[in-house]
Amino acid sequence: MLRELGLTSWILTDGKAGDEMQALSVADALSLSPEIRRVRPRAPFSWLMPWGPIDPRERPGAHNSPLVPPFPDLLIGSGRRAVPYLRFVKKASGGRTYTVFLKDPRTGPGAADFIWAPSYDRIRGPNVLTTLTPPHRVSPERLAAARAHPDPRLADLKRPRVAVLVGGSSRHHRFEAQDAACFTALLTALAESGAALMITASRRTPEPLRDALADLARRHGGFFWDGTGENPFVSLLALSEAVVVTADSFNMVGEAAATGVPLLVFEPSGGHPKLRVFLDALKEKGVVHPFEGRLEGAPYEPLNSTPLIARAIAEGLARHRRALGLPDATFPLENP
Repeated sequence: MLRELGLTSWILTDGKAGDEMQALSVADALSLSPEIRRVRPRAPFSWLMPWGPIDPRERPGAHNSPLVPPFPDLLIGSGRRAVPYLRFVKKASGGRTYTVFLKDPRTGPGAADFIWAPSYDRIRGPNVLTTLTPPHRVSPERLAAARAHPDPRLADLKRPRVAVLVGGSSRHHRFEAQDAACFTALLTALAESGAALMITASRRTPEPLRDALADLARRHGGFFWDGTGENPFVSLLALSEAVVVTADSFNMVGEAAATGVPLLVFEPSGGHPKLRVFLDALKEKGVVHPFEGRLEGAPYEPLNSTPLIARAIAEGLARHRRALGLPDATFPLENP
């Protein structure tokens, strides 16, 4: 549909996996096949972002510039380093490009034509949409497909099955040795109670903790994804009766909330006030419970903000194109 209309789209970030994943999630919901553009601003220009100009070494015409024209009809950016580049493309395209920014750009609602931000951020405006959970790629259709055709590595595990999503040290959280020991002990108690653990770790997971998790799964008849074969992430969520998730990633918690099963959250050392607001809001909805080595909580209506965000972008782009006298765009949205 979009190809027939000749519409083009870019995703622009500095390469951070979380930012890029959110942008790709929205693109998926819009049935887009965007080009990925990654910016690499260097000092002193990187110090001035998001308020300053783009790095002139990344201007169109420069060697390996991420801004090679023609400029897209739709540009989805995320991450503070992307903000000046959205402003640049908007101006360079003569206003033709419809710009979208995911999360608070820190420079106010004028940073893009449309802004999505989590509800715990303060930014507000007529072009700003806020939701409790972030955009992600865990759609009802993907969950249903994973249940209809279960991953053979998981299909024969005993019930109850519990997905375990493990992050690691981040800007605001630290997996100290005592955190890893406590988390492993709680998971061991859960496995000894009869639950089958389906575990996936991240690139940030400390190696000793990763090894302990793999050993735990092996000893108790669970599953640990070691990075080989197809990523079973959606299958883990689809087949779970509960999800244990570490609190160092808003994205992981948001993805898990799309299942409708109880979320048992383990908080490593550190923390952030915004995370506290986020988790407290999910607790009020009966979604989140502290992980204490046992199953608790009841099913709830799955939370998925991605379709709402995608629809708002589609409607904004349609209005933008009509105002410019351009052909309208119809998006075959997921989860209408």
